[in-house]
Amino acid sequence: MILHTTYFGSVDWYAQIVRSQEPVTIDGKERFVKQTERNHCLIATANGVQKLTVPVTLPSGGKTPICDVRISDHGNWRHLHWQALSSAYGMSPFFDYYADDIRPFFERKWEYLFDYNYEIAQKMMELVNPNDHANPSTASLPGEGMTSRAESYAPFNPIYFPSLGRGAGDGVSPYYQTFQRRHGFLPGMSILDLLFNMGPEALLVLRNVGN
Repeated sequence: MILHTTYFGSVDWYAQIVRSQEPVTIDGKERFVKQTERNHCLIATANGVQKLTVPVTLPSGGKTPICDVRISDHGNWRHLHWQALSSAYGMSPFFDYYADDIRPFFERKWEYLFDYNYEIAQKMMELVNPNDHANPSTASLPGEGMTSRAESYAPFNPIYFPSLGRGAGDGVSPYYQTFQRRHGFLPGMSILDLLFNMGPEALLVLRNVGN
């Protein structure tokens, strides 16, 4: 299965990995698409949905493959994103439990968006089920005839889960959210929303997407 890269991708995106019967490949050769979760995520705050965006630069303009998109330091975004997460989820049941695992992504600097997202995805899968072992994928990055940094990437190594069949993407059942009484359940949130609110039960939510 081929997925596009994401910045702390949605619950639905991670559910596709959990439910897939196929090796998972993160596409490093597609052209960057603006206004997508490739460089932004959605979180649930006291004021409703907030979008967190990683500023980027495109060396080849609109033809830049995602693996060559560079992260910009514009606007002190790392600090602002961490502050937003702390404000939104500081009182959630599992924020303190996961904070030390998540904070380094807002302290260390990555040059390329694809590298950054790749390591985020690996960490998120590790946190979803720390008792499983990584199962290397044998799939290669898609695309022919394009020479780029993607050629040097190892396959994505998702932690393996027993397959529950295909069909992810059909909807996430409501789970507890910190500000649910104020806004109702907000779908489409980042995997961080699920982790901070549900902790170890996040895996059950991911397995049941589409059921």
